[in-house]
Amino acid sequence: MKLTADNKLKKIIVVGDRVLIKPKKQNDKTASGLYLPPGVQEKEKIQSGYIIKVGPGYPLPTPVDEEDMWKGKEDIVKYLPLQAHEGDLAIFLQKGAVEVIYENERYFIVPQSSILMLEREEDL
Repeated sequence: MKLTADNKLKKIIVVGDRVLIKPKKQNDKTASGLYLPPGVQEKEKIQSGYIIKVGPGYPLPTPVDEEDMWKGKEDIVKYLPLQAHEGDLAIFLQKGAVEVIYENERYFIVPQSSILMLEREEDL
């Protein structure tokens, strides 16, 4: 499969309770008209962006019965899903985020615990 602009993120697998967020374009001007340099905006403690990919969630421990020990092990892992969905606008703490550059685009990998609020287009 050839990597194109439309499918480049399909090969990315987000692990565990993390989400991949594309940061929202920051305004370089305040409401009063003051222009802010990029360094000031990047030092903000709270960021926002759109969720591009979501990990499977928190892995749940599998219960072990005595009968199961004789049947053999199954490699099926069950997960508690995350609240975040693809397309949500996330407000998150930058302290818990890891910035990555992929295909010349800037993204953040953020654990769900660093997400403060989600905004979803559809009604909850």
